[in-house]
Amino acid sequence: MVYEYVTYPDETLVTFSNIRKKENGDEYIRVCFERPTEHGFDTVVFELPSYNIIEKDGRYSEEEIEFFKQVVEHSAAYFYEVAREGGSRSA
Repeated sequence: MVYEYVTYPDETLVTFSNIRKKENGDEYIRVCFERPTEHGFDTVVFELPSYNIIEKDGRYSEEEIEFFKQVVEHSAAYFYEVAREGGSRSA
């Protein structure tokens, strides 16, 4: 399941996954920032709880990526809460 969080004026759509489990049992959520381009998408994907970027493709600037990291850090508890509730809350 993927949940929509927000769409920014430049058409960047922020989505986050349900809670998933790794082989070792650790839980994680993926938070994706995607913006349509004429040749596909600009994409940055973070993984919680590590806050690591696990995918980066396209032309997002370092400033934009730093902003996205702040969004992920400030919204992590919300992402986990909504994912645990099965998306019953809206952003």
